[in-house]
Amino acid sequence: MTTQLTPFGKPMLKHWLFDPSYKNLNHGSFGAHPAPVRDAQRSFLDLADLRPDPYIRLQHTKLLQKAREAVSQIVNASTDECVFVKNATTGIATVLYNLNFQSNEALIYFEPVYGAVEKGIVSFQEHSSFQARKVKFQFPISVDELECRFRETVQSARDEGLIVRAAVFDTIVSNPGVRFPFERFIGICRDEGILSVIDGAHGIGQIPLDMKTLQPDFFTSNCHKWLYTPRSAAVLYVPKRNQHFMRSTLPTSWGFIAAAGLAETMASVLQDPTQIKTQTPFEELFEFVATSDDSPYLCVEAALKFRKEVCGGEEAIMKYCEKVANEGADAVAAILGTDVLQEPDLKPGEKSQMRACALTTVRLPIAVAEDSSDGEESRVPGTLVTLSAREASRAFPFIQRQLLEKYDTFVPVFQHGPWLWTRLSGQIFLEKGDFEWLGGILLVLCEQVARREF
Repeated sequence: MTTQLTPFGKPMLKHWLFDPSYKNLNHGSFGAHPAPVRDAQRSFLDLADLRPDPYIRLQHTKLLQKAREAVSQIVNASTDECVFVKNATTGIATVLYNLNFQSNEALIYFEPVYGAVEKGIVSFQEHSSFQARKVKFQFPISVDELECRFRETVQSARDEGLIVRAAVFDTIVSNPGVRFPFERFIGICRDEGILSVIDGAHGIGQIPLDMKTLQPDFFTSNCHKWLYTPRSAAVLYVPKRNQHFMRSTLPTSWGFIAAAGLAETMASVLQDPTQIKTQTPFEELFEFVATSDDSPYLCVEAALKFRKEVCGGEEAIMKYCEKVANEGADAVAAILGTDVLQEPDLKPGEKSQMRACALTTVRLPIAVAEDSSDGEESRVPGTLVTLSAREASRAFPFIQRQLLEKYDTFVPVFQHGPWLWTRLSGQIFLEKGDFEWLGGILLVLCEQVARREF
């Protein structure tokens, strides 16, 4: 397939692998990659199948090094500070496991949090002395109020006699899909002596990232979402000052070196002991983690080439995706008679920072009553219907199933606070008209819910 500069919108679809009848409006969940990147991945798989041992023992290390060099340039970090893991959830879990929390230490995280990350935090608590405290809030919220609640949570933990060791927060929150003021909170953590652990699952490829400027303590981001690599691939950035924390991968594999005084483990069977080592222990730790298909890691160069030659570069992609996501959100909100999630205190003409990304969140005209009873419907102005909590738990799966089975598309629908919402993903192959089409469908489905036809 020829790779030449292609206009955004429908002309861009020719490079992607979607079924013509399927409208991909949910890039944010699982990502997608174009045909040239698919071809690159297959070439790596073919190499592995032709000569498994030479590929795994000799070629893979060199290819992985090139991919790490490429991804480190995108986030403006040193190559020896960037390694690959399977996804951002794995990256966060790896960091938290290696921090080896003590019984008098606490982790702070924010609500809403990505579900798998919170489950990982709770899982740690089942088999360790791990302490966790959550910053409770709902969007919309001002940045100042969010900072106030964070500081109150930190102080409350300290009043309990705990040492606040680390804080986990997003670049862009998954649900609702809004940009989180992560830059500000990295600075707050630095001032407070708290390690910042950044879940940037939606970061790389969607917003500009500069590790040398931001200086987080740990950062991970999925390449298979917005950077257009195949699933599953994520970068894990650990600055040199913190690499001593990273004692093991998940699972522990051949790069592990036991601490002094413990039983000596066998040397890696994948390394030639006669060769001079050129990589740091941190890099070697993540070089070969179990027998897994690492070909998605190696596709970073192909993805970046596509983004440059076909799309016109990083800035053009990010600008368009943010633009179409916000135009689409405004269009859907207008059709539904609702609004788009953003800061509550914006001045006229002021740009929303929560919407400064390619994920936007639109309120559905469906309210949720505070109690979980099936009592009388309590009308809220501007809504089609007010559901009980029990009804709401059935309504949003109904809408999602209808989108999948009847309309051959999908967007997440979920409850946040007293409303149902939907999250939209802007992407280079979408246009405003795609979201107007979605808005009409959502209105029909919301009207069905209002009639209790679910």
